Amino acid sequence: MNPSFSGHLVNDVFGDPGLFVEVRWSKRALLFDLGHNDALGPTRLLRAGDIFISHTHMDHFIGFDTLLRVALGRGKTLRLYGPPGLIANVQGKLHGYTWNLVDGYPLTITVQEFHEQTNQGATFLATDGFQRHDVPAPSPLNRKSGHRFSVLEDPMFTVEAVTLNHRIPSLAYSLQEQFHVNVNKERLHEAGLPVGYWLKEVKQYLWQGKPDDFRFHATLYHEHHREEREFALGEVRERFITISRGQKLAYVVDARYDEENEAKIVELAQGADIFYCEAPYLDQDADKARDRHHLTARQAGVMAKKAGVRELAVFHFSPRYTGLGHRIEAEAQQAFRGS
Repeated sequence: MNPSFSGHLVNDVFGDPGLFVEVRWSKRALLFDLGHNDALGPTRLLRAGDIFISHTHMDHFIGFDTLLRVALGRGKTLRLYGPPGLIANVQGKLHGYTWNLVDGYPLTITVQEFHEQTNQGATFLATDGFQRHDVPAPSPLNRKSGHRFSVLEDPMFTVEAVTLNHRIPSLAYSLQEQFHVNVNKERLHEAGLPVGYWLKEVKQYLWQGKPDDFRFHATLYHEHHREEREFALGEVRERFITISRGQKLAYVVDARYDEENEAKIVELAQGADIFYCEAPYLDQDADKARDRHHLTARQAGVMAKKAGVRELAVFHFSPRYTGLGHRIEAEAQQAFRGS
């Protein structure tokens, strides 16, 4: 099965936190946190229209300026999601610059911040110098079972979050594909049908829940000619499609290790294919980690094991362990894989 999401850390394990997730077979990406992100380059940054912020400590938010500079002058909407105070933080960033020459720029920035019971939003437009326009009334938080709440619902996937204690609210996120659609190219070839964009449309119809009797027109590009065909979705699904479990990623940074946080993290990461979890400290320095409201490598491994994830990727190592990253990796994996 070819995965739909391709995720990688923006920086090395000692650098600023950030996770870039490419949505395969599209020009779309998701970005979790805005630490220093020059390494991504303009092309990848511009693919990231949806940005999920854990909190706005400098190492998680300083990259906003880089993203803003790349997006200026382009017909683009940046959508930011995060904890209480994010709207004011974005406003503060924007008000740090002079905008007298951007009235013709088409950039729009929307911000949603998630409180205990409500979701508040605001919009900033380059055309009026990024003045703040609040959404008239907060909307109720879309809570799932347990501690999770919905942040973004797309036909293909859902992003959920929990609020963790980092002495301030810090959001942890999961990205869950609704289900995976795999196309049997060999059967397509036997039926004389080409691969191409029309199959992306088929996947969208399936994720949208269209019925089997839904009929659609597709443009097929063969080697030497173009053909228009009508299909019934159910027939295409039956002959050429396999539906399987959707892919899941979880992203956790900056949280104290306590009973409540652990329960929330395990719930959020349950069954994830890849669990990206901070591990700034070795367990020998657990007291220091607790004082700083961070996790140790062993704690990350224990929670990964309780959540039944398939793979654990630890990062956000404290610079005090420079040259000792292998010890953090080993401690986390021992707690995760060991008895």
